[in-house]
Amino acid sequence: MKESQNTEFKTSWRDEYLKWICGYANADGGILYIGKDDNGNVVGLTHIKKLLEDIPNKVRDILGIMVDVNLKSDEGEEYLEVVVDPYPYPVSFKGEYHYRSGSTKQELKGAALDRFLLRKQGRHWDGVPVPYVRLADFDKKIIGKFREKALLSKRLSEEILNESDDSLLDKLHLTEKNYFKRATVLLFHPDPEKYVTGAFIKVGYFKNDADLVFHDEIHGDMFTLVDKTMELLLAKYLRGEISYRRIQRIETYPVPEAALREALLNAVAHKDYGSAVPIQISVYDNKIMFWNPGTLPDGWTVKTLTEKHSSQPHNPDIANALFRAGMIEAWGRGIEKISQACLESGSSRFEIQHEPNGLWLIFFFPGGKSSDKTTVETTVETTVETPDAIIRLMAEKPDITLAEIAAHIEKSVRTVERAAAKLKKEGKITFKGPKKGGRWEILV
Repeated sequence: MKESQNTEFKTSWRDEYLKWICGYANADGGILYIGKDDNGNVVGLTHIKKLLEDIPNKVRDILGIMVDVNLKSDEGEEYLEVVVDPYPYPVSFKGEYHYRSGSTKQELKGAALDRFLLRKQGRHWDGVPVPYVRLADFDKKIIGKFREKALLSKRLSEEILNESDDSLLDKLHLTEKNYFKRATVLLFHPDPEKYVTGAFIKVGYFKNDADLVFHDEIHGDMFTLVDKTMELLLAKYLRGEISYRRIQRIETYPVPEAALREALLNAVAHKDYGSAVPIQISVYDNKIMFWNPGTLPDGWTVKTLTEKHSSQPHNPDIANALFRAGMIEAWGRGIEKISQACLESGSSRFEIQHEPNGLWLIFFFPGGKSSDKTTVETTVETTVETPDAIIRLMAEKPDITLAEIAAHIEKSVRTVERAAAKLKKEGKITFKGPKKGGRWEILV
């Protein structure tokens, strides 16, 4: 027998092992063997009769729970088996909360402790009531937008959608007694950050991991976050290639819009809002990375996400509202839909990475110098509006960088670089001085 999630070997008893018992009680239970080495070999115990009495009494007096302490023997050597059942309520060791994860014991603190205590009470973070929030604090336009989406999705009856705002929020299970829940604030309050730190989205364009070129922050209710972030990604951060089918103009992005939207909705719905950290989207020439401060359900791995699985939303009240609005599914199909969209497009692939403090969803696509393509859109920009805008900005601010110009005119850095190179070749502009600290000069 080896040490595992549910077994631990100790050669002798120390009172600090009460923390291990606490960890088992707070997790899935387990067995602590006293009198065995790390390989599971019996080494025997002294004062075993006293331990048989002391251990259960200390567990009862300090942890407030009961355990079975059994005397065992192997080839004449005696050892103890301490059997710990999982407890339905939080168990503490002198005010500390310990938890068994894998083959290690962890002390829970901060957001992890908050999640643990809520889970033991059968609650989720987004279901906690918020004092001092009134119906009048919510934006009626946002609630109206939800009604429109839910009507189109047909996931709420017209009868319910025609009820008053307070009745509708109650039917969505977004109220508790006389309070609105945290989910309600995130969904419908125009400034949810007043109550929830970090309830916004950051987007940045990077030349490399250390070189941030430009960035944006998106604030507001959850529906605004999703819509504005999608608009920003498609209009400013991702370069679409233009093609024509007869007279129809077709714009193709390196990552399918359906996959981008699903990734964004997954991040918003499953984020750990107790972390007080925003969702972060990093865009490069050849990839886009969604980072979400969230956690996987107990026992899940990245492989679980990529296979058929049940829906276990981190924020069920938020997920229910987004489902009723027709924005997400209720069957745990988010990753499947992303995979299908990428497969159909044939232009991108993705991977999921799980870290202790969050999840990465990364889309890879052709980009950078190795796969540069001149599109109709690029040609139009370079020959018409981009050069004029570049010359104007350089005249106004001679020390401006090409990256700053790109941010000003909302074009890709590569587009501006190509346009500037063409202007230099035509003798219209020149750059004097060192690369850092130099100045542009207009020659026409």
